[in-house]
Amino acid sequence: MQLSVIIVSYNVEPYIVQCLKSLYKALQNMEADIWVVDNHSKDSTCHKLQHLFPHVHLLKSKHNLGFSKANNLAIRQCRGKYILLINPDTVVGEDVLNQAVSFMDAHGDCGELGVRMINPDGSVAMESRRGVPTPMTAFYKMSGLCKRFPTSKRFAHYYMSYLPWDKPVEIEVVSGAFALLRREALDKVGLLDEDFFMYGEDIDLSYRILKGGFKNYYLPLTILHYKGESTRKSSFRYVHVFYQAMLIFFEKHYHHLSFFVSFPIKVAVYGKATLTLLSILSNHIYKSLGFVRRSYQDIVHYVFTGSEKSAQTCKALALQNGIIVELHISKSASELPDTHFNVPNTSLAVVVFDMAFYTYENVLQYMSRHYNEHIEVGFYYPESRTIITSKEVIR
Repeated sequence: MQLSVIIVSYNVEPYIVQCLKSLYKALQNMEADIWVVDNHSKDSTCHKLQHLFPHVHLLKSKHNLGFSKANNLAIRQCRGKYILLINPDTVVGEDVLNQAVSFMDAHGDCGELGVRMINPDGSVAMESRRGVPTPMTAFYKMSGLCKRFPTSKRFAHYYMSYLPWDKPVEIEVVSGAFALLRREALDKVGLLDEDFFMYGEDIDLSYRILKGGFKNYYLPLTILHYKGESTRKSSFRYVHVFYQAMLIFFEKHYHHLSFFVSFPIKVAVYGKATLTLLSILSNHIYKSLGFVRRSYQDIVHYVFTGSEKSAQTCKALALQNGIIVELHISKSASELPDTHFNVPNTSLAVVVFDMAFYTYENVLQYMSRHYNEHIEVGFYYPESRTIITSKEVIR
């Protein structure tokens, strides 16, 4: 088996269905299999996957194993020469996996590979590439120097933002949202550390792969990552798990440091976590008192682009849900919409692409070329009469 794809799912039914649709198109000319580990979802994930994707290896857990344990469960059973760990709230282009595997074939020293992830508005997700969070790198990140000096090799090492985005480059940490792994590297350094429930395990694995004598690479291949459908970063649970993962990583790899170095780092982590929790709490109190600020994202302007047949069914679906949608009929898949929509800056435009008409590659290239904080991507699937966006699923 050339490639085994592993997805860990938890209550993201419409998004994992979309992810699998894009994966099956990307795997058409490859010897591959797909494994889904469901962490005891309460929604219809398992039922939908069994009905729509009977060839997927579905492993149902009776409780939430967390990210590391769930992935390891599938890694131990799959047989791929390469293993792709990918989040359920992602969309891949038709050529991404072929190119990524070809790069691994041509670079025997590559233990792990990541790609350019974009957000729903087309902006690049900075966590597409990261450096190992040494004590000083972590300090520059938490102190704001990383953001203040994005081209500095010293201060900006956490996101390695001084590197080009349009060329393959060596990096240190590959995001667990899309991590293509060489099984040989896993056999040498071990699987994901199950002490990490969620977050931090990708940093730990990347670091161990580097220490094992392999290299980690970034490729300028584009995927979409919703970044928020599988985890809610405004929750108290997120803060606890995320900052706990930071401490686990520090204790594991830097326990040898003196008290005078380790103590300030631990204080900084706890301090940052406390400030984040206070910010979340104040926002909750603010909203409970009725002081809700109206965001431009509260007003959504939908723009459909695709075939005339899909346009009419999409319009009917929108009207059924009380949504006004502007229709742009296209004559060919190469005819992409203009970015100059008549949308005021007080609202958010969602460009809904007809997925019976366009390819995922079309959509991802369009969004990455036309970044605009007031415009996000949406997908329309005529066969299921469903619109999927980062904010909602309309059926």
